Amino acid sequence: MATNKDKIDDAALALHDDNRAWKGMDWGVLGRLHEKGMIHDPVGKVKSVVFTNEGLERAKRLFKEMFEE
Repeated sequence: MATNKDKIDDAALALHDDNRAWKGMDWGVLGRLHEKGMIHDPVGKVKSVVFTNEGLERAKRLFKEMFEE
């Protein structure tokens, strides 16, 4: 069965804290989110990545869709 990586990326994007996401996620996911313009470059010693403006808006929207009742 094929895996829908876009859905995985959306779920990872929805799990955010303010304007950052934790780098504990799979590096493949972080790389795809960076390629999509959702986060700034994940390479570095900091334990989190910063969303782009577009990424933050999408993260907030996805969080509401997925997790709010």
